[in-house]
Amino acid sequence: MKRKAAFFVLYLFVPALVLWLVGLFLFSSKINTLPKDLDVSTEALVALTGGTDRLATAVGLLKNGKAQKLLISGVNKNVDWSLLTKTVENLPDELSERITLGHSACNTEENALESKAWMEKNGFKSVRLVTAAYHMPRSLSEFKAAMPDADIRVYPVFTTSFKNTEWWKWRGSAALLISEYTKFLIVSVRHVLPFRTVRFDIGEGCFE
Repeated sequence: MKRKAAFFVLYLFVPALVLWLVGLFLFSSKINTLPKDLDVSTEALVALTGGTDRLATAVGLLKNGKAQKLLISGVNKNVDWSLLTKTVENLPDELSERITLGHSACNTEENALESKAWMEKNGFKSVRLVTAAYHMPRSLSEFKAAMPDADIRVYPVFTTSFKNTEWWKWRGSAALLISEYTKFLIVSVRHVLPFRTVRFDIGEGCFE
C-alpha cells in the first residue's frame, strides 16, 4: 500500500516538475525579448523603484519627450526630491514639475494601484511601465489587473547585476529568476480568483 502511494505521488510530482521547469525556461526567454514598440510615446511613465538603472531609464524617456509625466512608485517615505536627484545624472531642474514621487506602495500590487490612482487623477489612458526585465512579467500582470482598460506598454531594464543569459550558472541570478517566476505564477493564479486578497488605501504609506 505504501509503495502504491509512493508511486502515485511520484506519478503526479514528476510531470508537475517537468512543466514547472519548462515554464521557467520559457519565462527566462520571455524576459530577454525586447518589445518592438520602444519608440512609441505614451501619456505617462511609471518607474518602479529597485535600482538606479530604472530611474535613469525612465528619466531619459521623459527627457526625450516620450511621455508628459513620470511617476516613480514605491519611493521610501524618507526619500525626497533632493535625495533622488543625486541618484540620476544630468537631471534638468525643469523636469521636477513633471515627476511625482509615490510614497504609498510597498509591493508590486500596490505599485499598480498607486499608479492607477495617479493616472486617474491626471486623466491618463496610456502608460509606459519601466522596471527590471526579470520583474516585468509580474509587474505587467499586476498593472493589467488594476487597469484593464489602459494602454500599458513596457520598457524592460537589463541590469548588470542580473545575468540574463546562462543565468543557471550564477547562483544569485538563478535564485532571483526562480523567485520571480514563482511569484509570477502565484500572481497569475490570484488574478483568476473571484476575490482580491490584498486591500490598499492610497496614502497609508509603507513604514517597514
